[in-house]
This record gives sequence, structure tokens and C-alpha cells, in this order.
Amino acid sequence: MTVTKNLKPTGLAALAAGAMLALAACSPAAPDATSSSAATSSPASTTSTVTASASPTASPGTSATVGKLVEGFPEALIPVMPGATVISSSLDKAKQPATAALVASITAPTAAVVDFYTKHLEGQGFKAVPGDAVGAVASKDFVRNDNETVNVAVVEAAGVSTFTIGANAAVEPAK
Repeated sequence: MTVTKNLKPTGLAALAAGAMLALAACSPAAPDATSSSAATSSPASTTSTVTASASPTASPGTSATVGKLVEGFPEALIPVMPGATVISSSLDKAKQPATAALVASITAPTAAVVDFYTKHLEGQGFKAVPGDAVGAVASKDFVRNDNETVNVAVVEAAGVSTFTIGANAAVEPAK
């Protein structure tokens, strides 16, 4: 029996969520008021400088950005759905399979988002794992070659679907 037959949608969703959290931990730390040596409470001070240092766990193959696709993002593997707005993206190519994540929003129903990515991923040889939700959240998992996984999760509110896609997959064929 292969690994894909033992995987449960909730386990894959947890795996994808864990990967995204790990990538988030690799982004620069948020500065606080004590991290600035130039900022003062003196009225004579007209400017302040806050410098954040990179996380000590960040690796050379890891990058993340807000509001656009990070450089080198595997768009062939995870395209931005037409009409969607990118909220954030990340890529970790330090290990294989690589880890990529996309968060975006669109004024389309949840079913349209899931359908778009299902068709795209199945066209790349991914197989859908049974299950369509984790609790009240639409969540679909896909597996390819027993070691590549993708999770698509969508939350809809006020006519806007916000979706997160987490992938652990080879990015070289997707370039």
C-alpha cells in the first residue's frame, strides 16, 4: 500500500499549514520599539529609524513577500487565479521537494476557486485525495509521486474568497 492511500485530508491540511507556518517563521522579525537606537521620545527628534534583522533560522533558499509573488515563485505549479489579488507568497528551495505558498483573494465563490485549482493540479498529474473540507473550511488535498503534496483551502466572507495554497513539490519541472 502506498503512502497516498493512508493520508487523510486533515493530515495533509495540517502538513500544509505547518509548512506555511514554518515559512512565516523564516520571514524578517517584526521590529518593536526597543529595536531602534535612533528613535527617541525627545521633541527635538523629527525622524526615527527602525531596523529589523533577519531571522537567524532563515536559509539562503527561503524568501517571502507581501502583495506580490516572491522572486522565483513556481507560477506554472501554482498560478494566480485570473482576477485574484496576491496577499502574500513564499518559497523555500533549500530542500527538495521545495515548499511554496500563496495567499490570495478574489470575488468568486469558493467552489470556483477549488474547481480552478483542481483542474490545474490534475492537469499536472496530481491526484485529489478524498475529502473537501476541514471543519467548516473548504480544503482540498492533492498528491503526486507519493512525495509531492498541495493543499488548497478557501474561506469565503462577504462575497470575497480568500485562499491559501501550500505545496511541497519539485519546482524545477514547473519553471
